Amino acid sequence: MRGELTLVDEPTTQTEPADFDAFWADTLAEARRHPLDVTVTPRPTRLAVLEVFDVTFRGFGGTPIHAWLRVPRGLAGPLPGLVQFFGYGNGRGHALRDLRWAAAGYAHLVVDARGQGHGDTDDDRPDGGPSAGGFLTRGLRSPYEYYYRAVYADAARAVEALRSLDLVDPARVGVVGASQGGGIALAMAGLVPDLAAAIVQAPFLCELDRAADLSDEHPYALLTQYFADRRLDTAAALDTLRYFDGVNHAKRATAPALLSTGLRDGIAPPGTVLPAFTAYAGPKQIVLWPYNGHEAGGDLDEENALEFAATRLAPP
Repeated sequence: MRGELTLVDEPTTQTEPADFDAFWADTLAEARRHPLDVTVTPRPTRLAVLEVFDVTFRGFGGTPIHAWLRVPRGLAGPLPGLVQFFGYGNGRGHALRDLRWAAAGYAHLVVDARGQGHGDTDDDRPDGGPSAGGFLTRGLRSPYEYYYRAVYADAARAVEALRSLDLVDPARVGVVGASQGGGIALAMAGLVPDLAAAIVQAPFLCELDRAADLSDEHPYALLTQYFADRRLDTAAALDTLRYFDGVNHAKRATAPALLSTGLRDGIAPPGTVLPAFTAYAGPKQIVLWPYNGHEAGGDLDEENALEFAATRLAPP
């Protein structure tokens, strides 16, 4: 494993709502009221050793969520699978974006975050009232209206969609993501009880009670702006964030996890990441990059991720 593996013990200041588990059980049950309706359509490419498919499935509220599925051509299944989530403002992107996981032998599902750029999925829910102009503050006045309620539910449905495919071994499915994608992957480790692995790089959406104090950079700066503009709404907003904080989801995680963070990260500061790692209830390890920012280990992180996944998911 490249980088500095170390023991970390940094307690959280975040608290959790008494109805945290009931809220998420109700949210996922509401999402499952709609049939999954997975569609898989071949996407012609010039790739000789990989196949690409255009996938849709029903997310929260029945919204069609778009994803790419990439698989090794000619390998007999069932294959191990990985669901990947992307950073703030991103989506699944081009069909040929990031082919390493399929090249390594995985069924690789690359999922949109609804309404975000470089994706094809609409956000058809009400915006939940005033915001500071970004996804992070949309619907903050209530956990039932908050933007990330639908995003996390969509992500859980993405795991279900990948597991529903005949070519995938449902017992060997994990999640991977960096930044916002890392925060979503961390939440899935808590919300999906039987994941085989979680790879979480420079995660966003952790220690949200202090994030606005620890980072002046976008997108946490949107919290600062929201609190400044809506002084009397701050307490309600902070209460909403408790339901979505990676720290509280990490407490419920059981999947073996690899985390990483750059110790000079101003976007997702280590002061937000390390408490989530400390809280993580499953088997875990973390790689620290002392002189790096939000890129963390960069390509070396990707090497670590491939090695970690291979030991947990056993690709052919």
